[in-house]
Amino acid sequence: MQYNNKKIEMNSYDKIYEIVRKIPEGKVSTYGQIAFLAGNPRWSRVVGYALHVNPFPWEQVQGEKAVPCHRVVNRFGEPSSAFAFGGVNKQIELLEDEGVEFDGNHVDLERFLWDGKMD
Repeated sequence: MQYNNKKIEMNSYDKIYEIVRKIPEGKVSTYGQIAFLAGNPRWSRVVGYALHVNPFPWEQVQGEKAVPCHRVVNRFGEPSSAFAFGGVNKQIELLEDEGVEFDGNHVDLERFLWDGKMD
C-alpha cells in the first residue's frame, strides 16, 4: 500500500479485508483461500476472526469500501454458523440474492468458487 509515495505495511486484517473486497458478486471464497492469498495458508482462523469483527460489512463507511464477508464460506462450501451480521440464514440470503445457488446447506464450489485473481 502506498501513501504519499511511502510504502505502508498492512496488518493481517487489512490484507484479509483487501482480498475479500476483490471477491466478485456471485462468487464465494473459502477461509483457506483467503489465508493463502494473504500470505499464510495457516491463517484460516485469523480470516474468521477478522471477518467476525469486520467494521465495513455492508457499505462504504468513511471512505472505506465494504468488505463483503458474506462471500466467504468454509472449505466444504458451508456458510458460517456464526455469521456475525444476522446468522447463517442471512448469509445464505445475501449469497442467493447475488445468484449463488445452494444444494441444501452447501455452495457448489466447482461452480461458484472465485478464481482468486486480484485484478
